[in-house]
Amino acid sequence: MPGPDARVELQIAGAWTDVTDYVVQSTGVQLSRGRSDEGRIVDPGSGALTLLSPNGLFSNRNPNSPYFGNLPRNTPIRDSTAGATPSLLVPDGVAGRASTPDTAALDITGDIDVRVDVAPALWWGVGNGYELIGKYVTTGDQRSWRLMVTGEGELLFTWSPTGTSTILEHRSPQIPILRQRQAVRATLDVNNGLGGYTLTYYVAESLTGTWTQFGQTVTTSGTTSIFNSSAPLEVGDIASILFTNAERRIYAAEVRNGIAGTVVTNPTFSSQAAGTTSFADATGKTWTIANGASISDRTTRVVHSVPKWPASWHVSGGDQRAPIQTAGILRRLGQGKKPLASTLRRRIPAYNPLAYWPMEDGESATQAAPASGQSGPLTVAGFRFAQDSSLAGSSSLPSVDAGATMRGVVPAPVNPSTSWALVMLYRTDSPPASEQEWLTWRTTGTYRRWRITMGTGGSHLQAYDATGALVVNSALGTGLGQFDGWQRFEFRARQNGGNVDYELEWTKVGGAGVLFTGSTAATVGIVSGIDTRFGSTSDLRVGHLAVFTDHAASSAAYDSADIGFAGETARARLLRLAAEESTTVALTVWDGDLSRSTEKMGPQRPAALSDLLQEAADADGGILYEDSTRSALVYRTRTSLENQTVRLSVPYAQLAPPFEPTESDVNLRNDVTITREGGSSGRATLDTGPLSIDEVGVYDESVTLNLATDEQPPLHAGWRLHLASWDEARYPTVRIMLHKYPQLIPQVAALEIGDRIQITGTPAWMPPGPVDLIVQRIDDSLKTLSWDVTLTCSPAGPWTVGVLDDPALGAADTGTTVVDATINSATTTVAFTTFDVPHWLDSATYPGDFPFDVLIGGERMTVTAISGTGVTQTATVIRSVNGIVKGHDAGTPVELATPLYLAL
Repeated sequence: MPGPDARVELQIAGAWTDVTDYVVQSTGVQLSRGRSDEGRIVDPGSGALTLLSPNGLFSNRNPNSPYFGNLPRNTPIRDSTAGATPSLLVPDGVAGRASTPDTAALDITGDIDVRVDVAPALWWGVGNGYELIGKYVTTGDQRSWRLMVTGEGELLFTWSPTGTSTILEHRSPQIPILRQRQAVRATLDVNNGLGGYTLTYYVAESLTGTWTQFGQTVTTSGTTSIFNSSAPLEVGDIASILFTNAERRIYAAEVRNGIAGTVVTNPTFSSQAAGTTSFADATGKTWTIANGASISDRTTRVVHSVPKWPASWHVSGGDQRAPIQTAGILRRLGQGKKPLASTLRRRIPAYNPLAYWPMEDGESATQAAPASGQSGPLTVAGFRFAQDSSLAGSSSLPSVDAGATMRGVVPAPVNPSTSWALVMLYRTDSPPASEQEWLTWRTTGTYRRWRITMGTGGSHLQAYDATGALVVNSALGTGLGQFDGWQRFEFRARQNGGNVDYELEWTKVGGAGVLFTGSTAATVGIVSGIDTRFGSTSDLRVGHLAVFTDHAASSAAYDSADIGFAGETARARLLRLAAEESTTVALTVWDGDLSRSTEKMGPQRPAALSDLLQEAADADGGILYEDSTRSALVYRTRTSLENQTVRLSVPYAQLAPPFEPTESDVNLRNDVTITREGGSSGRATLDTGPLSIDEVGVYDESVTLNLATDEQPPLHAGWRLHLASWDEARYPTVRIMLHKYPQLIPQVAALEIGDRIQITGTPAWMPPGPVDLIVQRIDDSLKTLSWDVTLTCSPAGPWTVGVLDDPALGAADTGTTVVDATINSATTTVAFTTFDVPHWLDSATYPGDFPFDVLIGGERMTVTAISGTGVTQTATVIRSVNGIVKGHDAGTPVELATPLYLAL
């Protein structure tokens, strides 16, 4: 079957079943994921293969098939190959590990530095978490330390000073993901010299990469130590503790005695041959693979589903086949276009209200339907539903006529508490001049009816006893801001000895609140119903009325949801949506520059889940695509695409044809307008240069993005113009025959959508290389004796952006500069003139800024020195850095080879 050692598996009755031998080898397996160019939304992943189906083997409706009834629509299918970088594979559901016995070198009792290079199937949301490495046995109290990932995606380093169950632990924030495979690190300083201990967490792309701290350094008073246990050191599952047996691939681990101290063990699983069961690390310690773990070099190319099971056969009844098309998760998500409810409608039920009426009913509704709890409908009169959609966190809400009523029963709580809260959102642009009833509810306590009156002249809280007598009549004063846009009113009450303490709070939606408190001798009871007759105001709008048993839960249920989470970052929105819809989609976010957040967004309005996810990706400018290893999504942030290291380097001679440039204008845009949804717009145009409006005409586009502020559109317009007007030849496809060059398999197998690759050793008839590209799509063709990978690419150049104080990326270009006089191909002194400020730096004043590279007539030169500080300067250069050997005429432009481009 397709090489090298390609494998096709179907998930049948919950288990992966190898069906490789049934794949028709002449056509093999065809797989695609990604997008056709940098300007498009990612397409659903697709695949095609034909299975031999003797006697209807792959027919779900064939009772004679052993798979009868177990091949439904959307049966998961997994395609994998060998040849990837080896790793310690701990399969899902298996407590597999590698271990080495205890030795004196491993008995670290002081400062410790633990590092692991790992690629879990999921970084977040895995049960109660999974272990990475530890020297930790509970039997006989032999606990030393352990490092794990929690179910919430945090790093957790735990240690014991005594070996007993009394342990110290501090969690990190959620782990930032730089790549699916990355390195994590924890350091413990047991005595920081200030009378305490310090724990710090880091992340890097690899064990040799630059470590970036995440989260605050945890400093605690009192020094500590680590118990000297007899426990073995285990990587993967730790035998004596029970956490989720989640799939993970561990490439290497390292333990140091002291922070950045002596390496005491460093098992490098990536250096072992597939199938290895025992090996010695560089420190001489023997590692044994056990309990279902293995050293594996397999890589999953896609995890798809089979939407349907067609059958075909020869007219004679022979040659029975199942030609199937497979699809990624985006296909299924795209099928369902039911809009998600408003953020308030989705958020409030999570806080378990006794009763909740959103009031988002349609225009012809005559009552408000309940959304949670056991309450019935809210009976209303004088309500006109679906009249006001100005509240960001809500669908359209009703307007309330003068004298309108609303009544509803609040069910008794199963577990009565001694507190409750009532919340309602409202808006009125014309507050009543005279004080009038605004909200009334009934309770079972000393006070049977509570009533709020409001008007421009003042407001009151009133309470009536069982006889109907008014026993509380507290003036609330004026100037509370009750009539300034959408308001959230909360009334919270709780029993405090013989008194009822209560709080009234008006909070402007998206703004600050005003609190009024009081206390009265009474019993709090429970809320039993809503019974309100509104006053004479005629422009009141109300909605999202809820009653809670927990007086502290009310604010949390509404906070941020009432503004539709406006102002949250694209990253936060994607993760929140994925958490809320965890039964529908799993999602991982790959981070880039941790010092910069993703773009802030406007309110989340009701829309289909797939549209909301893509809306967040569009606002940030990254890539939302399908995970190759599981049925899930990955969001790659915009900053993760910037200034990347090269993931794959391919010599031109190892490419399969065609590898030819195009000069198409399909993606060219030189006039870009970005409009903020519900806000203003920004425009950017290219007015000079070979792709400017004057040179090639107008190529315009107008895009609407859900951004948070009106300051963002001009910046987005400029960035999109930068990407869409990049003046460089496009090399749309890169085809590699991996069966011919198997040494490239580990790099190709590790490629992800958005990765940077380079083509080196280009021939003389091409522009000087290397050709620098970003991968937009990956297509596999796996046949009997071949494995072709075709990469659809776009230029990487526009993603090289400025970095402050960086010697290569932090230099801004000068004004217009040209060569002063004709030079030949060997001249190493070049005089040039700059017509606009700024001029070039001189090496006498700024020696630390040298050397740097410039381009003159397509030739790259390294400038080692510049003399002069005026309009005309003289540079000392090293010629032909990029292999171009030629002379240059006077007037030839001089430019930085890597000019500074500001990122979004």
